[in-house]
Amino acid sequence: MDNIYLVFVVVLFILAISDLIVGVGNDAVNFLNSAIGSKVAPFKWILAVASLGVLAGSLFSSGMMEIARSGVFHPDRFLFTEIMVIFIAVMITDVILLDTFNTYGLPTSTTVSIVFELLGAAVAISLIKVMNSSGNLAEMGQYINSGKALAIISAILVSVVVALTTGTIVQWFSRLIFSFNYNKTLKYFGALWGGLVVTAIIYFILMKGAKGTSFMSGDINTYIKENTSTILLLCFSGLTILFQLLIVLFRINILRIIVLFGTFSLAMAFAGNDLVNFIGVPLAGYESYNLLIADPLANPATYTMGRLLEPIQTPTPFLVAAGIIMVLTLFFSKKSRTVTKTELDLARQDSGMERFNSSYFARTLVRNAIKGGRIFNFILPGSAIRFMDKRFDNSTFYKKAQKEKDPPSFDLIRASVNMFVASILIASATSLKLPLSTTYVTFMVAMGTSFADRAWGRESAVYRISGVITVIGGWFFTAFIAFTGAFLIAIFIHWGGMFAMFASLGFALFMVIKTHFIHKKKEEETKNRESLINVAQLDNNTVYSQCTKSIHKVLTEVSELYAKANKQLMKENRKSLRDTCQKIDDLNSHTKELKYNVYGTIKKLEEDSIESGHFYVQTLDYLREITHCLTYISHPIYEHLDNNHPPLIEEQSEDLLKITNKVSDFFNNLTMTLETSEWNRIQEIIIDQQLLIEKIEKMKKRQLKLIKQESIGTKNSLMVLNLLSETKNLLLYSLNLLKAQRDFSNSIL
Repeated sequence: MDNIYLVFVVVLFILAISDLIVGVGNDAVNFLNSAIGSKVAPFKWILAVASLGVLAGSLFSSGMMEIARSGVFHPDRFLFTEIMVIFIAVMITDVILLDTFNTYGLPTSTTVSIVFELLGAAVAISLIKVMNSSGNLAEMGQYINSGKALAIISAILVSVVVALTTGTIVQWFSRLIFSFNYNKTLKYFGALWGGLVVTAIIYFILMKGAKGTSFMSGDINTYIKENTSTILLLCFSGLTILFQLLIVLFRINILRIIVLFGTFSLAMAFAGNDLVNFIGVPLAGYESYNLLIADPLANPATYTMGRLLEPIQTPTPFLVAAGIIMVLTLFFSKKSRTVTKTELDLARQDSGMERFNSSYFARTLVRNAIKGGRIFNFILPGSAIRFMDKRFDNSTFYKKAQKEKDPPSFDLIRASVNMFVASILIASATSLKLPLSTTYVTFMVAMGTSFADRAWGRESAVYRISGVITVIGGWFFTAFIAFTGAFLIAIFIHWGGMFAMFASLGFALFMVIKTHFIHKKKEEETKNRESLINVAQLDNNTVYSQCTKSIHKVLTEVSELYAKANKQLMKENRKSLRDTCQKIDDLNSHTKELKYNVYGTIKKLEEDSIESGHFYVQTLDYLREITHCLTYISHPIYEHLDNNHPPLIEEQSEDLLKITNKVSDFFNNLTMTLETSEWNRIQEIIIDQQLLIEKIEKMKKRQLKLIKQESIGTKNSLMVLNLLSETKNLLLYSLNLLKAQRDFSNSIL
């Protein structure tokens, strides 16, 4: 019997390793983004600093905090067998949930996920216990610590609002003092600012990072608590003097020191305190197993787990192993880069292609904010408005960023404010024993500082707000899915035993593998999109080469997708056509992104010739229209099949197949000319185009005859006539694109 439960413990530790990987992949955004976004140092150096913090935090971790053992449920009311089911269900759900969020690049709270998973699994087992005994649901309160869940939900709402507001206010005043051209101001106020920020971070370390750790004795904790004000005052004074000396004597940019020190501190605190979110549950299961085998007379089916209420010290080897796994994850996890990119896209100073679409709420909010801004402009004196506009003028930042190959998303002032505000809020909440999510605080602070920095201009505000709403919605979705998933898995394992456990593990493995391929596909699509988006950093010849390569790829896909759509229509293959329509929509989004990022390319091309920029815009315009034509062809076809309208008759299928083959030949000649730049072949392609258009017109006339003969119905005829008209437009725009690309080539080479 003991061997069976040993299997449960082994499974828990395997899940712990998986949870460490997916958990750190999501939490890394909290302590890396300020450093990465400001480009305070090379990426590997940032990871090295964060890794040192993670190792220090894991070694000094208090390990298994009470949340995993008794924070959500009362362990003395559960039997050993029931506790193990709860823990297994929690870990399986957590791995699936966090890995899914990482795949789609959405930062979420590992604390909220683990709490609601524990709550869901505990409620499931409690419900079974109650139904098997008295059947009185009022007895559920004996098993569940419901006050903890309610406190966390309240903390979500409060921390989101407080973090956003505080970040906005502090960043606004900081920018008013330093401006974007902060090098001059930093000489006078930099030491004070550095002393204040680093002191706040030290306060954060003392209250959040070091509190309760294994290396801090009770006497030291008591001394720190009683002399906190004195310690912070001495730190502020000493650091201010030190920073002033560094600025005056060595001309060191102390903002870099602040951001790197903050990165180390946040990483240390997160590893020290959030480690419980990843290994707390498996360690609780391990300790439960040790308690069982320590008593030779214990029966797993009757042994209660009241001893989990007692303090338990985590073995150091487990902490070391956890720290190493987290460090390796930081260096090698691609999904953590995806989560990081989401926050950086929402917080970046410049506008560009936005990841999120606008929403009605965002549009309404921005519209009302603009009206409110006009009222403030009317009330405030003109001199005050001009002064603020000058302090918030970011043209210096843009000019400097454009010269860099890999420009920062924001400057070091904002990065230091992110560290300062997040540290103060988290440390203050910890000192007041208020539950909150560190992920929510750090994310909302970053959003507040970007809003105050005017990064959310009228070009990007609706998209940024929609993105923030999406992320916040994901947080509440985390709680719901965590509770529901753990609830269902716990019931399944309780019902099915060992078989159900391995079936659940198989499902988790399937989901991880599936999301891996989804993420890999998304990465490839991102790389393809960025191949032309970043041309502003290249010379003119490379710009043209990249442009040609991208257009060639799009036209090749257009030809393939056009042929697939028509053939799927003839075969009435609705399922395959649905996939084709999705690929066409993705291609349409890609060309939209190329068009949206034309600004940076034009800025680069204008150095040599305005005409080249004009032809480049023309090329993208025609490329956009080509993909529109493809959309107007495929979607009506899919609607036709989806509604089970009459199929093509044999005569229509024969004509359409001939047209499809001719169009494919036309695109082959066009892409070959584009690739080889043999512009003298354009006249030959024009002749082919005219012949093909004549065939399309003849097919249209045959369609009209079929209508008069009543050989085809209304739905059939309208769909085919639309297909032929859009095919004609497709040919016209394609030839125009080739001519525009020829002119672009002649103007730039």
